[in-house]
Amino acid sequence: MNLNINPFQPGTILNFNDLVEYSSGGVVSKQVIKAEKGNVTLFAFDAGQGLSEHSAPFDALVQVIDGSVQVMIGGNPFELKAGESIIMPANIPHSLKAITAFKMILIMIRA
Repeated sequence: MNLNINPFQPGTILNFNDLVEYSSGGVVSKQVIKAEKGNVTLFAFDAGQGLSEHSAPFDALVQVIDGSVQVMIGGNPFELKAGESIIMPANIPHSLKAITAFKMILIMIRA
């Protein structure tokens, strides 16, 4: 069974900053790649918006492409800005809160 569901054509140049727009007071997400072993998702968060604390059974990489965000991992705060990345390890509680409006690429790989 092929679980790959990708809305973008392979071999197409993508500018991730242009593929997801901010929504006033909201969070917008757009799937780039969805596969059985992982996925890539774009997010745009308005200032003050976030994701509440949760954990996942696999590692996740956050790549900030615009703005700034506070990422909490296991109770430790990290402030990231455009061009910076952080790995959120499997099974460790984490959360995100937009310091300014920000965009990120979330890459999740399943073991």
